Amino acid sequence: MTSKYGLEFHPKALKEFSKLGAPIREQFKAKLAKVLEEPHIPSAMLRGGLKGTYKIKLRGSGFRLIYKVEEERLIVLVLSAGKRDKSAAYERAQERVS
Repeated sequence: MTSKYGLEFHPKALKEFSKLGAPIREQFKAKLAKVLEEPHIPSAMLRGGLKGTYKIKLRGSGFRLIYKVEEERLIVLVLSAGKRDKSAAYERAQERVS
């Protein structure tokens, strides 16, 4: 089955993603595979300074992955990945939104 959208990482987000433990990365990969089929998930949409971006939550572990959808290129761009602690993942994503 081919995905409707491609996947890209912001360079710093790729570094963050690669530093995650293997089980966390695998959980994100499984969720990203679903997101690539339909990335516009209303319940995952973020607001405020991150309007137009979405999150993937790993509830049990407290990890977040923030992405935006580039419709003109049919790309899901990962902006940040990491622990939710003190909103760090969200703050890094906000710095990278262009």
